[in-house]
Amino acid sequence: MDELDWLQNWYRSQCDGDWEHGYEVHIDTLDNPGWSVHINLKGTSSEGLTREKLSIDSGDNDWMVCWIANERFEGRGDAMKLKSIIGVFREWVGTESPMA
Repeated sequence: MDELDWLQNWYRSQCDGDWEHGYEVHIDTLDNPGWSVHINLKGTSSEGLTREKLSIDSGDNDWMVCWIANERFEGRGDAMKLKSIIGVFREWVGTESPMA
């Protein structure tokens, strides 16, 4: 299962009639250009999880930073790092598919 399919399944598994109304997954673009991913972990099985920053910086067109703090996964990366950011999230919260 690729990262996007996994993320869709993870999101669907969180939707319980309440969580999806108060918490969110945001995927946005940055103007440098790049990606920004915010995933609220409150009310999920990963609530309380923390991670130190993972930072990769090989220049303007090859960079990524991800962390978990304050009940949120945060990821930023260059224009080709969306799949990698989601992959880090997947690795940190669990690689098993939430819904088979």
